[in-house]
Amino acid sequence: MTSWNWLTQTQARWPFVLRVLLKTGLLLAAFNLIYAALQPLPAIGQLSIYGWLAPYRPRLPYADRPELAYSLSLNSLETMFASHAIRAPKATDEYRVALIGDSSTWGVLLRPEETYAGVLNTLDLSSPDGRRMVFYNLGYPQQSLAKDGLILQEALHYGLDEVLWLVTLEAFAPHAQLDPLIVRQNPARARALLGDELVAHYESLPDGPILHRSTFWDETLFGQRRALADWWRLQWYGLAWASTGLDQHYPVSYPLRSNDFSPQDFDGDLTSWQNYNAERPLTADDLAFGVLTRLSQVAGSVPLRLVNEPIFIADGQGSETRYNFWYPRWAYDLYRELLSDHAQAYNWAYLDLWDAIAPDEFTDSPVHLTPRGAQQTGKALAAWLTR
Repeated sequence: MTSWNWLTQTQARWPFVLRVLLKTGLLLAAFNLIYAALQPLPAIGQLSIYGWLAPYRPRLPYADRPELAYSLSLNSLETMFASHAIRAPKATDEYRVALIGDSSTWGVLLRPEETYAGVLNTLDLSSPDGRRMVFYNLGYPQQSLAKDGLILQEALHYGLDEVLWLVTLEAFAPHAQLDPLIVRQNPARARALLGDELVAHYESLPDGPILHRSTFWDETLFGQRRALADWWRLQWYGLAWASTGLDQHYPVSYPLRSNDFSPQDFDGDLTSWQNYNAERPLTADDLAFGVLTRLSQVAGSVPLRLVNEPIFIADGQGSETRYNFWYPRWAYDLYRELLSDHAQAYNWAYLDLWDAIAPDEFTDSPVHLTPRGAQQTGKALAAWLTR
């Protein structure tokens, strides 16, 4: 074939190629428009292999190293709950109790059966009306009352009879409320939960986290490709998780929580917490008690029990000023006083376990426990629930 003939044939094909590309582009545009109009992602999130091809997970999916944990962190509450044991039909004799809280409730470095919920489920507890108490681990790493609230709000669709909410001072920090990605990536839910006034307040903080502002592009298939990919990956991970039982990475060794503190660790001030110190102390208005009150209203008729979770208490250098790396003594003592007063004012069932666990039973953070420490906490919760 001469170069002239080849050029002629190539030129003849261009209209056909352009028509194909144009039609493909129009089809993709139409598909994205239809997808944006229908917004099927919540419905897709409800589709799951869990409960038939793979067992339900005993805790919400979360992983910083998915390839080692057969799990991943994602931002779709529908997808997360579709994989969780709480989605199973509720038995007629079941009294359903959800535990919400941070990474200590979720169980960092603990097997599912070693978590608070796992321990409670071994104790064969009964409700006052004689039903079996079944406990569901809905903890999720990162301290934030608003994050807990989003999870609680979704959990209320699953027939809860009671809620155990484990908290600590870090969860009350103003910057913590909108900081978790799961909060920022669910702006409509966050605004409905907290209200515009609280959201505006937390967004106005210096360097405060901002809720995601969705654009039309975000609502298209292309804009939601990450969420769809996460949904698909969680299904595939379910098969590997079912055969291994691994839903987090268990390192052979890890750095222990600090027992010694120096001023250099805290910009020269051992008394500092967040933007406060002993010379600029906290008040109730500085902490997220407004979120706490709002979420207790969200729970409605479902009884909500509040628990101040155990913390590590150091005895090394600087321990006369700080309980641990997170908390100076003055701030934590004031927080406990404020929380107790708030619980009493609103007539909440409240349990303070702050010093209930020996220091040796803490692992890599001031709130993460060994299996023995988690068992002791679970038994303390059981005694409180049944007295």
